[in-house]
Amino acid sequence: MSIETGRGPGQRHSTSYDAETHARLTADSDVIVARYPQARSALLPMLHLVQSEDGYVSPRGIAFCAAHLGLSTAEVSAVATFYTQYKRHPNGTYTVGVCTNTLCAIMGGDAIWEDLSDHLGVGHDETTDDGAITLERIECNAACDYAPVVMVNWEFFDNQTPDSARQLADDLAAGRPVVPTRGASSVCTFTEMSRVLAGFGDGRADEGVGAGVPTLRGVELARAEGWTAPEFPQGTTSAAPAAATEPRVGDEQSSAERPATTPADVSPAAEQQKQSTDDAKES
Repeated sequence: MSIETGRGPGQRHSTSYDAETHARLTADSDVIVARYPQARSALLPMLHLVQSEDGYVSPRGIAFCAAHLGLSTAEVSAVATFYTQYKRHPNGTYTVGVCTNTLCAIMGGDAIWEDLSDHLGVGHDETTDDGAITLERIECNAACDYAPVVMVNWEFFDNQTPDSARQLADDLAAGRPVVPTRGASSVCTFTEMSRVLAGFGDGRADEGVGAGVPTLRGVELARAEGWTAPEFPQGTTSAAPAAATEPRVGDEQSSAERPATTPADVSPAAEQQKQSTDDAKES
């Protein structure tokens, strides 16, 4: 791994990977591309892959993705800047996300955010001086039944308070192990998590508690009371009828109605656009 650090005045980003790193990323990217009918569909996991290498989506990571997929660096950058999970500057070892959406906010999320921001001395998407923690406000952690929730590299820490969240941050900064409330029994680093998001499992998916007591309360109550969902009227089903045959890629109703190559893709203007970015691509 060759994580890039922040730039100082007058310094430039590294523009390419060394031969060993390039070969490793190429092999992993080939595995990713093979999952999709069109190579360009592999861009999202490939961005996670280069983020796992550099600690953020670096210029050389963008150039690598562009060259491997036959895209322009502008096309790759447009995607990387759209999604908040792709970082455009070096991230901390741990991303600590505090949910401040409606339910978490009224249950104490706003108080946790303010206390944690003051305690760490950073604001949204800022990283502590020691590089340990990047703090984020999260719109929703999809865990309303455990509000207020804090996440560390997308692992759940439920029913938090300002005191417990501060202790969590202190433990992370000190390198002490922390145990999520649900899911995996430990927290991996930001780069390790990025590799998992690229589609390479780390063997931790079945660790720990899955659905907790609040999540299961409804179904347990229904079973205890003998409640069942009403049946569908005769002659109807819960699902749409299956197609007689699976549509081919590019056909109507397929997952990619757009043909793999259109005249616009091979036009002189398109070729010139791709050529104009060659100086920023990996050779």
